[in-house]
Amino acid sequence: MAEREGGNGRDNRVKNASMTHLSNIAVFCGSKLGADPRHAEDARAFGRALVERSIRLVYGGGRIGLMGVLADTVLEAGGEVVGVIPDFLRAYEVEHKGVTELHEVGSMHERKSRMFAVADAFVVLPGGLGTLDEMIEIITWKQLRLHAKPVVVFDSTGYWLPFKALVDATIEGGFAHAKARELFGVATTIDGVFEAIAAAPEPAAEVLESHL
Repeated sequence: MAEREGGNGRDNRVKNASMTHLSNIAVFCGSKLGADPRHAEDARAFGRALVERSIRLVYGGGRIGLMGVLADTVLEAGGEVVGVIPDFLRAYEVEHKGVTELHEVGSMHERKSRMFAVADAFVVLPGGLGTLDEMIEIITWKQLRLHAKPVVVFDSTGYWLPFKALVDATIEGGFAHAKARELFGVATTIDGVFEAIAAAPEPAAEVLESHL
């Protein structure tokens, strides 16, 4: 089912780390499989973990790469999947037509806003520049204190270590407060992801106010 959506989800304020139940987790991940087969293994494992916890997957609506692996795993295990895809990408026939719900939006920004509005938390798997863009934006919105939803990077292979080092460099270079490190968690196991979600602090005022 395709549905046209729009609007800015950033106005929806927070369900924070103290939440007792997660209904929807948005996952950012690659439209390619990547060079390391462990990336796909992690996507499958995380998909199964969502179904075991009765959590609905919200993702970018693709049928290829890690996105497709993740969605297929959730569906095969009996879970629900909500895809959000920009209309121009549907022209490339990359959308997953078997998802529970498929929402068509007008732009990449609308896709991120729609996913934000629906999600209780965000998990990042390996991916390319698009995944990096999504991760940076959702962390930046948190830095700006537009939300306090947990953001966790699931990285069993060390793929995202350069990103963590870049964040450290912005702090050491005087462009971010040290508490910017608390804007996202990093986990190397499935259990670690959910532990990091549960333990995620609300964004400290200093991450914004110290640089205004």
